[in-house]
Amino acid sequence: MRRLLLLAPLLLFTAGCGVVQSSEDEATDSAREVAAEAGERLYSQRPRTAEEVGRSASGIDGVEVLRVRGTSTHEGDGIDVVVRASGSAYDGWLDREEVAVRRCFAVRVSPKSEWREDPRDVDCPDGPPLTFAPPPEPPRLPYEELRAKLPRVPEGGRVDEAEVRRVLASLDMNPAIRTEVRSDGGQVGVLLSVKGNGFDAQDCLLAHVGPGTTEVWVPPRIQRMPGEGGCTVAGALDPLPPPHWTGA
Repeated sequence: MRRLLLLAPLLLFTAGCGVVQSSEDEATDSAREVAAEAGERLYSQRPRTAEEVGRSASGIDGVEVLRVRGTSTHEGDGIDVVVRASGSAYDGWLDREEVAVRRCFAVRVSPKSEWREDPRDVDCPDGPPLTFAPPPEPPRLPYEELRAKLPRVPEGGRVDEAEVRRVLASLDMNPAIRTEVRSDGGQVGVLLSVKGNGFDAQDCLLAHVGPGTTEVWVPPRIQRMPGEGGCTVAGALDPLPPPHWTGA
């Protein structure tokens, strides 16, 4: 009995150490889950540069970006982003002391990566978190200016395509804005657009000039998605009907 009593504190101490280690493992798992959620938010089939991926990662709550390797998501193995995340757990044996850790993980961003791919445990690089300049603002499409300057042709009148083109030239637009003009059936359609990435809604502006009607509008977002045909000069000449949603 005396021997058992002497062993009891040792067993309790050993068990306590085991619980502390287990709590640290749980805290690390919690940090790993934060990194996995960051990887989930970065997952996309859209081509992006290392700068774009790093900028996106730096805006995710709960992680710090410490390193970005690779050129673009669609070259080689894609982009490797090392993030640092925090996690915590509680020691449930003694005084419920919180165990907090900060761990680093590598998240792969590539069209070849799997959804919810497990981040890899890595050593934290030296140095402060990386910072990224804000993305360049896309050129503004001149909605108000175009609406004010396009000709108003009376009913029974004739639309002059050359006059419409002169109006567009007078707007002195950013060279990144693509302009397309087309005449058909006595009407003129105008498309102003900014090159999209093939995945998100494209920025565009449509205008229609005909006898008795001059309109300028931005198509609904769903019509500006790739493949929907909303950002075309044909859509300016013959506008698509507004989208209608059905179902629950």
